[in-house]
Amino acid sequence: MSSVINTSLVRLDVDLGSSTTDVINGLAAVVHAAGRATSAEALAENALEREAKSGTGVPGKVAIPHCRSEAVSEPTLAFARLTRPVDFNGPDGDADIVFLIAAPAGGGKEHLKILSKLARSLVKKDFIQALHEAKTEEEIVNVVDAVLNPAPKDPVAAAPAAATPATSSSVTRIVAITACPTGIAHTYMAADSLTQTAEGRDDVELVVETQGSSAVTPMDPKIIAAADAVIFATDVGVKDRERFAGIPVIESGVKRAINEPAKMIDEAIAASKNPNARKVAGSGQAVAAEEVGEKLGWGKRIQQAVMTGVSYMVPFVAAGGLLLALGFAFGGYDMANGWQAIATQFSLTNLPGNTIDIDGVATTFDRSGFLLYFGAVLFATGQGAMGFIVAALSGYTAYALAGRPGIAPGFVGGAISVTVGAGFIGGLVTGILAGLVALWISSWKVPRVIQSLMPVVIIPLLTSLVVGLVMFLILGRPLAAIMVGLQDWLGSMSGSSAVLLGIILGLMMCFDLGGPVNKAAYLFGTAGLSTGDEASMQIMATIMAAGMVPPIAMSIATMLRKKLFTPAEQENGKSSWLLGLAFISEGAIPFAAADPLRVIPAMMAGGATTGAISMALGVGSRAPHGGIFVVWAIEPWWGWLIALIAGTIVSTVVVIALKQFWPNKATAAEVAKAEAREVANA
Repeated sequence: MSSVINTSLVRLDVDLGSSTTDVINGLAAVVHAAGRATSAEALAENALEREAKSGTGVPGKVAIPHCRSEAVSEPTLAFARLTRPVDFNGPDGDADIVFLIAAPAGGGKEHLKILSKLARSLVKKDFIQALHEAKTEEEIVNVVDAVLNPAPKDPVAAAPAAATPATSSSVTRIVAITACPTGIAHTYMAADSLTQTAEGRDDVELVVETQGSSAVTPMDPKIIAAADAVIFATDVGVKDRERFAGIPVIESGVKRAINEPAKMIDEAIAASKNPNARKVAGSGQAVAAEEVGEKLGWGKRIQQAVMTGVSYMVPFVAAGGLLLALGFAFGGYDMANGWQAIATQFSLTNLPGNTIDIDGVATTFDRSGFLLYFGAVLFATGQGAMGFIVAALSGYTAYALAGRPGIAPGFVGGAISVTVGAGFIGGLVTGILAGLVALWISSWKVPRVIQSLMPVVIIPLLTSLVVGLVMFLILGRPLAAIMVGLQDWLGSMSGSSAVLLGIILGLMMCFDLGGPVNKAAYLFGTAGLSTGDEASMQIMATIMAAGMVPPIAMSIATMLRKKLFTPAEQENGKSSWLLGLAFISEGAIPFAAADPLRVIPAMMAGGATTGAISMALGVGSRAPHGGIFVVWAIEPWWGWLIALIAGTIVSTVVVIALKQFWPNKATAAEVAKAEAREVANA
C-alpha cells in the first residue's frame, strides 16, 4: 500500500469550507489533481452518497469519508488538516483531521483494508499527535505509511505471549471478539482499545479476534481452551460463538470497548473468579441455566430471533418476487396459468406457441415464442426462491435462538408448515419451537463420549422429531385454519375495511422505519405474495408506497425549509430522496433519531394517507421491493403514484409545521451556530 498516499495528496492547515460537502469536494479535487481520478465531481458524489448513510466521524476529532468510484484509477488516500473544523457526526465534535479513502469501483476490498488499518491507529494518541504536529507533507506521508505498511517484525519477538499458558496464577487470560455492523472502523478501534489497555497491565493477558470486513483469522483453539474469561464487544452476532462455550462472558456493544476498555477488562477478571458468573452457552455443553443467566428476557430474545429470521428471509422474497414480476413482464399477466408446463416442456430450440396443452386442457396465452418461454423460466426461478421463504424464516429464527444445531430443525419445521398449509404463521411458530427445543437439549449433561455427536446428530434429530410431531399431531390444522381465515378475510376486503387496513399498514411502516414494527408489516405483505391473489398484491403495493414516504418527505422538507434543519440533516436530505424512491425506509432514520417527537408522527400521518388511498384505489403490486424502479409491476401505476405523492405531501407539511411551531431547542441552537459561522466567514 506504499503508493496510496504521497505529498501531492496532502494538504496542511487549509480551509476547505464549512460543511462536509465542501471538504469532500476539496479532497476529491486533490485526488483528481494528483492524477488518481478522472473526475473530481464523480468521486465527490460517490463519497457524499456514502456519507449520507452515516457520518464518518470517529473519536479523536477525525473523519474518514470513503467510497468506491468508477472515477478512481487506483486505491488512494488524501489527507487534510483543517484550520476550520467541520462536523462529520463524530462523537467528540467537529473534525480537524480528514482522510478521504478512494478506491476503484472494481478494486475489491483495498479501501476497506486501508480503512481498517487507519481505524486501528486512530485509538493511538501518539498517531493523532503526530498528525497534528507534522510540519511538512513528507512527515504526514511517513506517519501514515508507517501504519499502512508496518515494518516486518522479528518472528521470535512477535510471537504472542498469550499463546503460552501463563505461569502466574495472578494473571487472568482473556479472549475477546469485536464486531460492528459494517465491520470496518469500530471493529478494529475496539480491538486496539482493549489490547492497548491490557498491555499496560501486568494482571491480564488478552488476545482479540476481529470479525470485520477484512479477512477474519480465527483464534487458536489452544488460546480459547486456556482462557479464563471472554469479552464479546459486538453489535452483531458472534461467529462460531460455540467455540467459547462454558467460559465466563462479558458482553456489550462495540462502542463500550472503545470508551471503557479498562472497566470491561476488570469485569472480565471478576467474572473469571465468580463461580456463578454468566457463561457462554453452546451446543453439547453442559451449561446450566443459572450459569447462562441471560441478561435479556425471553420475550426480547424471541423478538430478536424473529427479526433475525425475517432479515435472512428478505433476500429470498426480494429475489423471488422480482423474478416473478419479470416473468409476468416478459410472458404476460396470465403466466401463472401455465408457467411450470412451459418451462419444463419447451426449450430454446422448441419454443411454445400461444396455445399450449396443460393437463389435457388447451390454454391460450397473450404471448408466444421466446418471450413466453423466457417469462416462464423467470417465473419458475422466482417460484423456486419464494418456495424457501417460510423455511428460511423458520430455520434462521431457530438459528438465532440455538445456534447452528437449530438450523436443520427450523428448516424442517418450515417445510412442514408449507405442507400442512400453515404458511408463514406456522413458520414463525416452528422457528421459535425448534430454537427453544434445540437450546434446551443442548443444555443436557451428557457423557463426554457423545458430546461431539450432540450438535450434528442428536440435537437436530430429536428437535426435528419434536417439531414434526407437534405440527402434525397438534398445531398444524389449527394454524392452517388461521391462515385460511386470514386469506378469506383479505379476499373479502372492500370499501371502508380495505381503507382501514391500509391506514394500519401505513402507520406500521412509518413507525420505526425499518425496526420490528416496520418488518412485521413487510412480512405480512410478502407472506401472501406468492399466492398471486388480488388482496395480497394490494397489501404489497400499500406497504411499499407507505415505506417510501418518509425518506422522500424528509428530503423535500430539508430543501423547502433549510433553516429548520441542522447542516448534517441538510446533507442527509440531499440523498434520502433516492433511498425513498428505492423503497429504503431507513433513509429517514437520521432525521427520526435526531428529533423523534416531530419526525415520527409526521411520517406516520403521511404513511396512513398513502395506505388509505392505495387500498381505496385497489392498487396491486407483483413486486415485493424496488420502489419506483418496479412501477411496471404495479397496476394501476397512476393510482400508486397518486397515493405516494399524497402521503409525501402530508408528511412534508406536517413535519415542517411541527418544527416551525414547536421548535427543537437543540436543533435551533445548532442551526444558529452554523449561521453564525457563515456570517463570520462571509
